[in-house]
Amino acid sequence: MNQMTPARTPAARTPLPPADPAIGRAVATTLAGLSFEDLPADVVRIVKLFTLDTLGVIGGAARAPGMAELTAALSAWEACGKATMLLTGRTANPATAALANGAAAHSLDFDDQHDPARVHVFCVVLPAVLAAVEAKETPVSGREMITALAVGVEVFCRLGLTCYNSLGKGWHPTTALGTISAAAAAAKVFGLDAEHTLNALALAFVQLSGTTQFIADGALAKRVGPGFAARSGVLAAHLAANGITGPVRFLEGEAGLFKLYERGEVKPEILTEGLGTSWHVRDLSMKPYPCCRCVHTTIQLALELRAQGVKPQDIVRGTIELSEVNRKIVGAPFDRTHANPVVHAQFNAAYAFAAALVDGGVEIGSFTPDRIRADDVAFAARFSTIAGADIEPTAIAPARVVLELADGRTLVAERQTMKGAPEEPMSEAEVFAKFASCLRWGFNAPDAPVAALQATVMNLDALDEARDVVSLFLACRPEVLK
Repeated sequence: MNQMTPARTPAARTPLPPADPAIGRAVATTLAGLSFEDLPADVVRIVKLFTLDTLGVIGGAARAPGMAELTAALSAWEACGKATMLLTGRTANPATAALANGAAAHSLDFDDQHDPARVHVFCVVLPAVLAAVEAKETPVSGREMITALAVGVEVFCRLGLTCYNSLGKGWHPTTALGTISAAAAAAKVFGLDAEHTLNALALAFVQLSGTTQFIADGALAKRVGPGFAARSGVLAAHLAANGITGPVRFLEGEAGLFKLYERGEVKPEILTEGLGTSWHVRDLSMKPYPCCRCVHTTIQLALELRAQGVKPQDIVRGTIELSEVNRKIVGAPFDRTHANPVVHAQFNAAYAFAAALVDGGVEIGSFTPDRIRADDVAFAARFSTIAGADIEPTAIAPARVVLELADGRTLVAERQTMKGAPEEPMSEAEVFAKFASCLRWGFNAPDAPVAALQATVMNLDALDEARDVVSLFLACRPEVLK
């Protein structure tokens, strides 16, 4: 006779003791305990400036290749929702809105970067936070929004430094590591405790993805990657808040991030040392040029050579020397007939040099198909890009250009730093000018609403309702003003 096995009530998961060394748990516990009062004044200021910069870059993406198609595809499946897709003003599921806004923030490749960690941070974290702010049933203050942004960005920077050669392995760390960082930020908006925050981070890891193959193939998927990360992070925090659990050893487990994805090439101590008291947010770089950060030093060298009187017709051939990792990303020969010219040019050191030398600057308009295929920059095809023998393989800033000139001379120019980095920062006036120019490019935005949005973001800690940032952004769109 068969015997029925008595039904068992699932046992509640017993939390690990406080002394447990699990890194993920230590991170989650610290994050859950942070508040606005723990943020130094300069960190608050940095968060405001980069929030403003990212909102401008999102607005500038209104006419970027692929954005209309992306928002149309996402809108086709959702009639309405709690969160706003900033480029269209339509509402959607918060995860969907985070995807759309994250893609927009990265579509011009004009978004910030933590250079040593090689991650773009606000393009993932800000869309995740905005989606969570709109999704939450109760109002979120400006101070709470700043805290969530600071938490997400800090986790992102530390993950990038911990996984120091993620890009060299073929991962796109902005997409991959951004998923976990977005979850940290959204968890903070939702007010999750340490245990729920741990599960949010773990559920984000389960969704982790991201590959540099989209760069090699010049695909529009490159700009969607941060959107995927923002979407997955918001979803992870939402699921964790509702009791879904994740693999809590998502970092140090046998199939965790460190061993499975990073092959043991990690510095895990960076994740926890000084967390909450020492801020890598301070090391962020803002982009003065809308293209891959790996070519920014090359652009500056072109501008310096132009100032010395060098002209395109003087150049017989040229060599650009970069680090090995940079060469892999931006070292392909320039092909102005490329099927996806915008992404190709944004990730091409030779084109960046040529555009800067011809135009005396590089801006959003430098990366349109007509500009890329113009005759006056075709000489970029005469350049080769190699790994400099004396340049550290993972370094991002150093670059050298060697030019062979028609008169028989050889010119060598080199640089060890790049503009926008902490040691050579953009001025506040330059940040504001970039913000306004992006909104004019994307929306043809009038001055008054641009100024109103700028003033609100720069006084975000005085704002009672963080949703106001979204409404003020939408006011910069011309159809709203009609």
